[in-house]
Amino acid sequence: MNLLGKSLPPLASLLPFEAAARLGSFSRAADELHITQAAVSRQIRGLEEDLGVTLFDRRNRAVFLTPQGQQLGLVVSIALNQIGSVADSLRGASRKPQVVLLCQLCEAFYWLMPRLFSFHQRHPDIEIQVVTTTQPLTEFSGHFDVALQSTGRASGLSHLLFTASDEVFPVCSPDYLNEQEEVLKVTDLVHHTLLHHRATPPHLMEWDSWLAEFGIVLDGRTKSRYFDSYPMMLQAAVEGHGIAVGWARTAGRLVDSGALTRPCSESVVLPQAISIFKRPVIVERRETEYLIEWLRSELLEALV
Repeated sequence: MNLLGKSLPPLASLLPFEAAARLGSFSRAADELHITQAAVSRQIRGLEEDLGVTLFDRRNRAVFLTPQGQQLGLVVSIALNQIGSVADSLRGASRKPQVVLLCQLCEAFYWLMPRLFSFHQRHPDIEIQVVTTTQPLTEFSGHFDVALQSTGRASGLSHLLFTASDEVFPVCSPDYLNEQEEVLKVTDLVHHTLLHHRATPPHLMEWDSWLAEFGIVLDGRTKSRYFDSYPMMLQAAVEGHGIAVGWARTAGRLVDSGALTRPCSESVVLPQAISIFKRPVIVERRETEYLIEWLRSELLEALV
């Protein structure tokens, strides 16, 4: 008697369920799977009827996993990802081990790339594929093993490994300030052009929250310029367009090289600024653990 066949739910429903659980949306799951939203809803409804439980709370065009849905979602995510990993390993058995690191664009460009050579020196047999995004983990539909993103952004079913600190301070081009204004008081910042990074969801700290740490309220009289990319905002600061909010891990090298300077001495330390995640797996891979170990040592070292 095929007991496994009797206990398993409809297998065709698992991919739509996993996508909807990860993305928190039937419509986005449908887009990812290239099927209709009605088809996703129908498959999940059939899965719920088979199990006799409600997997999603449906509220005003939004869906949220129930406790039973979270329990099944974790198991299904682990199982499907593990099947995918084994399939990939079988397809490319002759290739050297590969780990996919998903990283926010700014951290990849300014923090990761200058350091990644040290990982390759330590583990020359492991290939790191860096994939970048400006969206939260729940918006990313591709494969990854380890992910780095700002703390507080949506992470879905991914497993949080650890967090790391960062330091936030104003930066600008050395040429932006004239000789009479080499050092500013923090209260003087609102009289200058401030460069803003717009992100969805909002970034962990921007000008309004940074200034609030010093009791300063940003009002409409301050001249502002807005950018939808953090690297673009930093480049605008390098070119002398105004003063930006810089993060030590991403703007620090530009300060060290002299491309940017700190116009005032004040800064804000965020103890849990960056989060490292791992996708759920059944069998641990040594390559992934080596990458996590390296990231931990690099991120938890003292900021300089």
